[in-house]
Amino acid sequence: MSIDVYFNFNGNCREAVEYYAEVFGTDKPHIMTFGEAPPNPDYTVPEQVKHLVMHARLNIYGSNVMFSDTFPDMNFIVGNNISLALVIKDIDAIKSIFHKLKEGGTVGMELQETFWSKCYGQLTDKFGIGWQLNYDSGEMNM
Repeated sequence: MSIDVYFNFNGNCREAVEYYAEVFGTDKPHIMTFGEAPPNPDYTVPEQVKHLVMHARLNIYGSNVMFSDTFPDMNFIVGNNISLALVIKDIDAIKSIFHKLKEGGTVGMELQETFWSKCYGQLTDKFGIGWQLNYDSGEMNM
């Protein structure tokens, strides 16, 4: 189990990921754009967003560092664009931790199934720390 850092960018994520990969001498990152995500019949990705980075990850000296661009309609604030990502293989622990962290906090996305996880949610705890909780079934390698 680990807690990883997750950076959000305002449209320049690809540049940042490639820069950090070069700086830290990592493997070339796999970058997934919003346009490459599986289609959702309830939500069509706007054309101007399709090129933006939905997810990228670097392993820097044994630590996973994850990256994405924010959607244009999301509030991007420099300084609040970092969250902690808890990725574990215990779905019951994810649910328990999420419900404890949301007490006094603000939920951005309730726990739910996504195309990459059977159980994923986002929140800001009562201390202003952003969290992403993600069940790792071992099936996806994002």
